[in-house]
Amino acid sequence: MAHDTLSDDPIADSPDPAGAPREENSFKIVWTLAWPAVALNALQTINSLLDSYFVQHLSADALTAIGAGMTASWLLLSLSMAMGVAATAMVARAFGEGETEKVRETSRRSLGFAVLAGIALLLLALPLARPAAAQLIPANAPGAATMMISFLTIVSLSLPASFIIQTLAGSLRGIGDTKSPMVISGIQILLHILLNYLLIFGNHNVSLFGFNLVIPGANWGLDGAAWAMTFSTWISAIGYVFWCGRTPLGIMWRLRLPGMEWTERIFRLAAPASLMSIVRVTSLLAFMSILKLVPEGKIAIGAIRPGFSIEALAFMPAFGLAIAASALVGQSLGMGDPRRASRLGWMAAHQAGIVSTVVAALLFIFADPVAHAVLHDQPQFAELTADYIRYICATETLFGYAMVLISAMQGAGDTVRPFWITVICMWLVRVPLAAVLSLQSIPLGSWSIPGLGMGASGCWLSMAITQAIQGIAALWLWHKGAWKTARV
Repeated sequence: MAHDTLSDDPIADSPDPAGAPREENSFKIVWTLAWPAVALNALQTINSLLDSYFVQHLSADALTAIGAGMTASWLLLSLSMAMGVAATAMVARAFGEGETEKVRETSRRSLGFAVLAGIALLLLALPLARPAAAQLIPANAPGAATMMISFLTIVSLSLPASFIIQTLAGSLRGIGDTKSPMVISGIQILLHILLNYLLIFGNHNVSLFGFNLVIPGANWGLDGAAWAMTFSTWISAIGYVFWCGRTPLGIMWRLRLPGMEWTERIFRLAAPASLMSIVRVTSLLAFMSILKLVPEGKIAIGAIRPGFSIEALAFMPAFGLAIAASALVGQSLGMGDPRRASRLGWMAAHQAGIVSTVVAALLFIFADPVAHAVLHDQPQFAELTADYIRYICATETLFGYAMVLISAMQGAGDTVRPFWITVICMWLVRVPLAAVLSLQSIPLGSWSIPGLGMGASGCWLSMAITQAIQGIAALWLWHKGAWKTARV
């Protein structure tokens, strides 16, 4: 592709290891790895939409609580995803080198590190539920604050399992296996949906073939949604551990602690990815703190959760392509073939841009009926959700490019540049811009400065603008090609 000739990095001009250009179908290679991840993300999106659909039957406070609660829980869960980034980069490089024992050792040491990290984070997370609710829930919604505290406390119990899942899924993707994570996590999602149905509500009367059946329900309300997530996550983690023994990764249940040398290697890759996750989620928490100050704050916070879920329909393919790009770039560099890494990275990014554009255009047009279908019992929430979708879909194409190319750089072992993209876009642009656009006046200690007073729409606009900036920055850094020399 023409893009491969643009980098001024001399590595890009190195010959193919076999001495001749490889005849490969880049489109087929990328989608062979991407489609299982796309299918899994589709299930995750359906699961998220059903979460909102179930909870909206409880109360408006429950919608506000889960909107804020899931935002706070992402701060914790996203740290486990950083372990997946590190595992994919290291395992993919070893797999590309053809070192089977190195692949197994890498995955086992990564899992040992992940288990310790998950337990440590659980102990840190439990006391944070109450201050998080105080920060994110508007003062006029005390019932939502109480629900959120209970929800976060229960969900925190799933953290060690989340670390296990992300690390082993990342290791499997590093060896080019995206189907196993699709199946195991797919079962987890279906189990989560079933448990939501059984734990949130009371007994259900069902008519089947002329017979009236009573399906028992726990009637735990929002706590039922939290327990459904926790139970399904632990069951999935156990499934990953036993399944990996049937793959080239080998037996995983014999836990190997990382030791100092492996801790340093894992930390070098996971720390920037973890910091990037922290920056991304803490900036979202700051964003939510601004959102709660707008006149329609309680509704806006409840609308953002289903808004994210509906938006996921547009970036769902990009997510799968990002996972494929991460594994393929790492494997290609392990083969000593940076030109192949560049070519496959561009192919995945262009495919993400095309698909995201088409789906985003449809969501922009049909934002109102889609939002009201998910939130038909809460029309005020549906209106703000539709407004969010229209703003965010305007820059979804660039967000698709950002997702794939940032993941591709991480797959190469370059986790520092994606970190700085996130810092600049989220904290230096999104948060202050949201305050200026949405609020009438911005409190700064004992004084304040005037804002534009656009309300929730100002927050949505700031998100759309920063998505565009992320995409442009990722395109530029991938084109420059410094990621090709990253050390794993």
